[in-house]
Amino acid sequence: MTTLQLSERFKTFKVPPGLIGPLLITAVVVAAHFSFGILDGWQKFAAALGVAVITESVLHKIVTGKWRNLSSAYISGNSAGILVRSPMIWPFALCAAISIASKYVFRFRGTHIWNPTNFGIVVMLLIASDSMAVLSIQWGSNMWAMLVIWIVGFLVISKVKLFHVCAVYMISFFAFAWIRSLYTGGIFLAEVAPITGPMYQLFVLFMITDPKTTVSTKNGRMFVAFLIALVEMFFRFGEAVYAPFYALFIVGPIALIIDKLWQERKDKQLTGTSDIEKIRT
Repeated sequence: MTTLQLSERFKTFKVPPGLIGPLLITAVVVAAHFSFGILDGWQKFAAALGVAVITESVLHKIVTGKWRNLSSAYISGNSAGILVRSPMIWPFALCAAISIASKYVFRFRGTHIWNPTNFGIVVMLLIASDSMAVLSIQWGSNMWAMLVIWIVGFLVISKVKLFHVCAVYMISFFAFAWIRSLYTGGIFLAEVAPITGPMYQLFVLFMITDPKTTVSTKNGRMFVAFLIALVEMFFRFGEAVYAPFYALFIVGPIALIIDKLWQERKDKQLTGTSDIEKIRT
């Protein structure tokens, strides 16, 4: 096979949309663990992943009578397996179960309103903070694995046309970090440091860009990303370690509900206009 033929095949090669998220988070897990030992144990990770898949399969079958594609459960299980920190296994399993169950319990106009993993993490912090924590370590001086994951992640996010969400959030994060440093007298680099951690990779690449829980317009998604960073800043003023999770937990569902109601109003106006035009003709 010639170089030209290989080039043509590469250009036409496309990853199925349903596999983009699972492939990306698998890359994050592999690179992060073998570079920094990011997992709290393979048994705990397997518990989170297994419970997520089983919970998704059972609940979807009960609710719809059909079997579901498990890519979403795979992402949520991986995320819970990475983010949860506990000497016990049950917090990993419970976080995964809560994450998936939230999709079937807290719904508005036929869709869930919280990013599943974000919901599971925040609920676990509220009900079991004495038994678990959330991964928040930094990458340290070795930045290569982090840079590779960010680059690959942004390329993938660009393919699904959600790069603008990441870009606005990160620009806002840096701007608000500068404001925090001025207000508190802290060092700017110390305010920026959290974004170099694996916690933020999952947050930026998977949570705020979750297609099911983002608003319908590009400008709306960018505005919501800005609002998340803004609310996060106030949580950081209160020295909340898990500020981004709390910010998304508050902003995300409110924005999604408003977007759904706004779209319904527009649809009704268009329908009304169409009916009037029919009467006139």
